[in-house]
Amino acid sequence: MMIKLQYRYHLGRKLNLLQPKTFNEKLQWLKLYDRKPEYTVYVDKYAVRKHVAETIGEKYLIPLIGIYDDVDDINWQALPEQFVLKCTHGSGFNIICRDKTRFDVATSRKKLKRWMKQNLFWYGREWAYKNVKPRIICEKYMADESGIQLKDYKISCFDGKPKFITVVYNMSGSRRGNLYDLQWNYIDVSCQLPNDPNVNIKRPEKLEEMLKLAEKLAKGFYQLRVDLYYADGNIYFGEMTLYDCSGYLKFNPEEFDKLLGSWIKLPDKALPD
Repeated sequence: MMIKLQYRYHLGRKLNLLQPKTFNEKLQWLKLYDRKPEYTVYVDKYAVRKHVAETIGEKYLIPLIGIYDDVDDINWQALPEQFVLKCTHGSGFNIICRDKTRFDVATSRKKLKRWMKQNLFWYGREWAYKNVKPRIICEKYMADESGIQLKDYKISCFDGKPKFITVVYNMSGSRRGNLYDLQWNYIDVSCQLPNDPNVNIKRPEKLEEMLKLAEKLAKGFYQLRVDLYYADGNIYFGEMTLYDCSGYLKFNPEEFDKLLGSWIKLPDKALPD
């Protein structure tokens, strides 16, 4: 089974699907046995907008500039001076334009054409991505009050309830990720990205509202990561992540993997007949 091979390759140990205990193990179980049709909508960066608008409100959506079925449909000259392009069917398929006068259209076209041919399912066996229609969306470029690209507030929810927040910063350079509990106390754990206890990230003024929004979106999920942005006093939806890093997260210390795993309450019978 490919998932077992990938698990050993990424984490260096055998995957236990009969009695999954850790966060990473349980995410592999969810990939295989928790396959609701609506998950395809939730990972589609365009289709999910309707779900978000109906669940928490349209005002939390980043303004949409355009939606394209093909790279050749994009009218580059008509785009604003700053914008963000995203492929709807993947993760990390993003192109950020901060200054159109210096923007390389040819290179961006090549990237988009390559991404449009890919299906994320085959990389991590994340079932929800298998049938997502490849499209491209163009969104408004968002920055904080200083003009710097936004921090990414990733709210990890378990059984529909927020448990901790990972703040990803230094987005345009070597990314970092600091963890905080719901009272904004620093958690000295690195989760895939390096952390830095010397970086003091200010508690968002609307943290409580952010947590409530995440809880609404996470209702009914065994676990879900809800990514939000905060700019000029406004909260914006980023994405819903069903399988964080495809279930191959590297924790330091590793005990955090077990703690998070204990928060995922799978059905009593772990495997179907």
